[in-house]
Amino acid sequence: MAAMGERLLLADDHAVFVEALAKLLRSRYEVVEVVSDGRALCEAARRHEPDVIITDITMPLMNGLDAVRALRSEVKTAKVVFLTMHAELSLVRECFQSGASAFLVKHCGYDELCLALDAVFKGETYVSSAIANEFVAFSNTSATTSSKYEQLSLRQREILQLFAEGKTTKDIAAIVNLSTRTVEWHKYRMMRMLGLQRSAELVQFAARMKLVP
Repeated sequence: MAAMGERLLLADDHAVFVEALAKLLRSRYEVVEVVSDGRALCEAARRHEPDVIITDITMPLMNGLDAVRALRSEVKTAKVVFLTMHAELSLVRECFQSGASAFLVKHCGYDELCLALDAVFKGETYVSSAIANEFVAFSNTSATTSSKYEQLSLRQREILQLFAEGKTTKDIAAIVNLSTRTVEWHKYRMMRMLGLQRSAELVQFAARMKLVP
């Protein structure tokens, strides 16, 4: 039986993985919902106001990192645990800058995940043992300038990911509730900001930022 207050929301687009994870976690916690994309994560977090969100980074429609950023002004009490296959130190830093309490790589064991959750419930932070030493050394180096991606607005990041997923301008306009002209304006403004000449380069850039597989 889960302890009072230990309510988890899970987000991952790999159905077999996340359902298995949910089954394991239900032995210790209350899993309020399992979702498979960033937009659904935002909606579920507003609906349930969970104590902890466990999310992947690379997901369709909106990635987990931008979903967490979008939620920060609305679901302020939820702790965030990133559980992902990506272990780039700059990405780990971005996750903590977005307000994460823990970062775990997916090949961690279930015991380590529970250890991380215990730390999070105590108000502590946790970094996967596989990268902890490297991350401490990385964090102690001089601060680097913001990446080009970080200079994009949240709306631009959302549109960038949707373009990279192969959505048309009309599709994107319907998803984000904007006119097609406004979507195109955002697209070309991003290309200027990123120094890109072709639409295909936007997709390549999105792939490098782990927005799409």
